[in-house]
Amino acid sequence: MSYERLESCPVCGKPEFRNKLVVEDKTVSHESFAIVQCAGCSFQFTNPRPSAADIGRYYESDDYVSHNSGAAGLVNQAYRVARFFTMRRKVGLLDKFAPRRGKLLDYGCGTGHFLAAAKSASWQVSGLEPNIRAREEASQRLGQPITEENLTAFEPGMFDAITLWHVLEHVHTLNETLARLTALLKPDGVILIAVPNVESLDAQHYRELWAAYDVPRHLYHFAPKTMAQLLKKHKLTLRETLPMPLDAYYVSMLSEKHKAERAGGLFTVLKAGYKSNLYAEQHEGQYSSLLYVAGRRTPAA
Repeated sequence: MSYERLESCPVCGKPEFRNKLVVEDKTVSHESFAIVQCAGCSFQFTNPRPSAADIGRYYESDDYVSHNSGAAGLVNQAYRVARFFTMRRKVGLLDKFAPRRGKLLDYGCGTGHFLAAAKSASWQVSGLEPNIRAREEASQRLGQPITEENLTAFEPGMFDAITLWHVLEHVHTLNETLARLTALLKPDGVILIAVPNVESLDAQHYRELWAAYDVPRHLYHFAPKTMAQLLKKHKLTLRETLPMPLDAYYVSMLSEKHKAERAGGLFTVLKAGYKSNLYAEQHEGQYSSLLYVAGRRTPAA
């Protein structure tokens, strides 16, 4: 088992960090990992972390629902219900911001549910997924091959839209990957990036028990300011930042389970999710998760 330590901030490049939290991996290993905060731009990231070659074992859980559609348990049932309702909204957002219903790449497509919905809406879909079980399920669902992470298989400027639904926080080569994805976009193309928000109320409330830290699988812990800085670094124009209000309830359910080593009561979960969303409405949209919509250039008026 090997670990790696980042010596500079992935966003601003400065080498000075301070310890923020120590968080336990509640899903697989029960090991503890440090989250540090950059003294320059305040970006938070897991450091040290397992190497890319060794991170795979931290995903080896039947309960990891994004890699296993049949995962059991109340929390995973709730995830599937939420997924059912959010697929149509995701495709609707894609149609709203993309220049046309053309070619779509879903980076880290999991079991392929979003790609299937987009394909049904007449998008020409491609997906990449490193997990073999999820990749096989996605291939079956779509009736077309889904391959491992290999961005060099695509031609520059070929995609009208690229999506990353809770994926960017998992990517070891953050800047290299964003640079390659940006190059794959058409000049008027759009990229949609959904990630947890470390400045949300549920993050502040649950602290080291906040389920969206999800160490060591989540390598980075974004806030609106640091995401905007990262996008600018890659010459991407941030067009809109949109709320993902259902995530507050799902993350609160997981966090309550971490807190008590059992699923929190429904009232507790609903209350926590509602308070988080209400806080976000009153504090510049600091929702539990946010969707960042960006493009290589600002579309013509």
